[in-house]
Amino acid sequence: MASTTPISVHGVPYTIPPEPNKVPAIIVALLVHAGLLAFLWVGIKWQNVEPTAVEAEVWDMKTETAAPPPRTQAVRQPDPVPVPKVVPPLPPPPPPKVAEPVVPKVAKVAEPVAPKTPDIALEREKEKKKLLEKKLLEKKLADEKVAKDKAREVAELDAKEKALAEKKEKELAAKKEKALADKLLADKAKAEKAAKAAQDLFDEKLIQKIREMEMKRITGGMGNNGGAERATAPKIDAGYVAAITSKIKRSTSYNGDTDVEGNPRATFKIEQLPTGEIISVRKTKSSGIRAFDEAVERGINNSSPLPKKKDGTVERSIEVSILMKELD
Repeated sequence: MASTTPISVHGVPYTIPPEPNKVPAIIVALLVHAGLLAFLWVGIKWQNVEPTAVEAEVWDMKTETAAPPPRTQAVRQPDPVPVPKVVPPLPPPPPPKVAEPVVPKVAKVAEPVAPKTPDIALEREKEKKKLLEKKLLEKKLADEKVAKDKAREVAELDAKEKALAEKKEKELAAKKEKALADKLLADKAKAEKAAKAAQDLFDEKLIQKIREMEMKRITGGMGNNGGAERATAPKIDAGYVAAITSKIKRSTSYNGDTDVEGNPRATFKIEQLPTGEIISVRKTKSSGIRAFDEAVERGINNSSPLPKKKDGTVERSIEVSILMKELD
């Protein structure tokens, strides 16, 4: 039994046509068979007819006929039986032409042309080929889309990275400018503070010197040797001392309690090389607070090398005093 499942031919579903009408075909078949029987009957009837025998006598015209003898009362002899001459049979006549039976013309019914049965295997191969081509085309389009998306993502990422780099560069430049401005302001403030501290130190030393002179006058000349040594000692540049004191203060970190009476002072004598490198640090006067003295000593060591004078020279030995409440 043939499958009734539609088969797709060139993309158009194939359907089985309806069965044609069989009545005209049956009528034509009956008429043909009737004509064939009539032809056979006529042929058989013709062959059963016997041919008519024909006899003929041959007389010679030259032979004279004798006079008949007189009648006598003789006994009448029976007539001789004539011997028939054997006549060769004539060839049978050709069979008469039998007219073909007239078959009534019947209008031919146009039979529906059955659609050509498609080659299923070939159709399947074509379908597979079309499906494969479709898949390859879809894959190609998908690969192109992926490549375009990737290129767009890379371009967007490069643009973002470039914008981010420019932003960071601008922010870094702004931070550097701000840091430089802050440093200039801080250096200016520290310089002003150092100058003020140097001036205070100079004023304090001057006041101390006046006090010593007053004590010398009161005591009647006691301590002349020390006064003479100080009088003959070379005068140190106040700006040079202020620069060294300022650097030591910046390097000193004291986390102790500063809420104390007065302003404790720690004095140290520093030995240094011509390059400003510190050789030794010796405490000459304690502030009375050990933690503060140790913090100042660490600050001095961390300040190496110390600043130089304007002419590039340094003092071999220099004494510095650090006040607790003047630390940054």
